[in-house]
Amino acid sequence: MPELAKKRILIVDDAVVVRRMLSDVVSRDSALEVAGTASNGRIALAKFAALRPDVILLDIEMPEMDGLETVRELRKIDTRVPILMFSTLTEHGASATLEALSLGATDYLTKPSNTDMASTLETVARELIPRLRALCHLPEPSSAAEAARIALGIGPTPARLQPKSRLLAPVHIVAIGVSTGGPDALARLLPSLPANLPVPVVIAQHMPPIFTSLLAARLSAKSSLPVRECKSGEALTAGCVFIAPGDFHMVTSSENGIVRLKAHQGPKENYCRPSVDVLFRSVANVYGARTLAVILTGMGQDGLKGCEVLSGMRARILAQDEASSVVWGMPGFVARNGLADKVLPLDQIGAEIVRATTMHLAARTQS
Repeated sequence: MPELAKKRILIVDDAVVVRRMLSDVVSRDSALEVAGTASNGRIALAKFAALRPDVILLDIEMPEMDGLETVRELRKIDTRVPILMFSTLTEHGASATLEALSLGATDYLTKPSNTDMASTLETVARELIPRLRALCHLPEPSSAAEAARIALGIGPTPARLQPKSRLLAPVHIVAIGVSTGGPDALARLLPSLPANLPVPVVIAQHMPPIFTSLLAARLSAKSSLPVRECKSGEALTAGCVFIAPGDFHMVTSSENGIVRLKAHQGPKENYCRPSVDVLFRSVANVYGARTLAVILTGMGQDGLKGCEVLSGMRARILAQDEASSVVWGMPGFVARNGLADKVLPLDQIGAEIVRATTMHLAARTQS
């Protein structure tokens, strides 16, 4: 059997030491190789056609042509090549990263803040390799056997078959889980929801601190619904969107008939904080079958266990389809395990949320 061609990575950063470090990390994976390097965007653009990279790893702050301008120019000549931004964990870095994502960048990775090179190398490797493999549509090494079974059509046994005539409870909350490709997906989904949406929306987006508050502000400016980062202890209100703070789990709890949001720094789940599973389990405890869960684009399988709990309570579950997902990890696991009531393109999910939250409005008002 012929050996598969390695996926090619173009590294663009003005610092020689960073280019060398990233090259070393990429070379650790036998399925990846460094296609080339560039010290700024202008050089990267000049090399792009000849190198034909599968992914571009792009710094934001560079001389001559920075990362934002490079993304703009790259998207004029190639609309599909994944662009992974390498960002600082600062307010400026977060703002620039979100701007890059709005311009067409695919995902981002934050630079470690420690100065120990060995520790930095391990941190970058742990975060970078899975992202590159996901963007190249390569299976994670630990899941290669599972990926082979899926490719052969030998999927897992569905956890639930949806009865066509089952009684649907009125929806009282929409819970969304999302990761890789999430900022763009949310920027397209939330503006499709009306200002009079009769239920609250809670979102677990895998993001570090600083990023989530800026993301909420950007989404709020584009949407009819107010969008804000969750403040621990605040009451859930209909027609509002709440995003879990970076590095905090967000959960719902009912106190004296009032549902409140709490944020805490419990152990990470699926290597994530915030975690979709943590949010979904808490929503299941409070709302049960009255939940509409939505799993959007993202790598890994965070949200799968939470959907299993919600499924057992007969809650409705929507999953984004593979064609419209940046990475069909999270929604793919839910869909392949038979947990999704519907698997839809991103541009159809907003209308489905509106339909599900309004079809039983009269029944909800009476309940």
